Amino acid sequence: MLLALDTATSAVTVALHDGTVVVAESTVVDARRHGELLMPGIRWVLSEAEVTPVDVTRIAVGVGPGPFTGLRVGIVTAKTMAAVLEVPVLGVCTLDVVAASVRVEGPFAVATDARRKEVYWARYDAKARRTSGPTVGKPDVFATGGPVAGRGAVLYPGAFPTAVAPEYPSAAEMARIAHVGEVEMLPPEPLYLRRPDAVEPAARRRAL
Repeated sequence: MLLALDTATSAVTVALHDGTVVVAESTVVDARRHGELLMPGIRWVLSEAEVTPVDVTRIAVGVGPGPFTGLRVGIVTAKTMAAVLEVPVLGVCTLDVVAASVRVEGPFAVATDARRKEVYWARYDAKARRTSGPTVGKPDVFATGGPVAGRGAVLYPGAFPTAVAPEYPSAAEMARIAHVGEVEMLPPEPLYLRRPDAVEPAARRRAL
């Protein structure tokens, strides 16, 4: 059993693959409640498939890029479960997961919401293989009339007038591509492209 989960976007998505097909999937879009929604989603897919955590033999987790807090929730959960169950955990670029669900002819791009009026961006060929990125920047820097999937295309239609589905990653798609090896596997560590919004204050200088 392969458990897949991603919290790198506003979607908290979880799925379970039994080695042949995806047997259960849960996705809730809520940018502020990743920590509250992830474990119930995991419990639901396990219950729906009528299995227990000990039946899980591998875990795949989206490693971003994505906002710091939400991304950390999924990765910490995946690594903790993997340690307890003594199973391997695999990292997958979240933009690659979005790309795997795109159904267009020819090359395309993926743009997800990076906040600060920026997007996380990558380009793909007609077979959904990443050809550049991921990177982060203002939408106008990446503006294109070609097809663009992801939440970023919906948020910035001026830069990306040809928005295509999907808007968010699907753990079911992640489970499928991870199972068959159609995607590059990464270490289960956050793929940060910039520093977190919250940083430790600099030490104050001592008065002379």
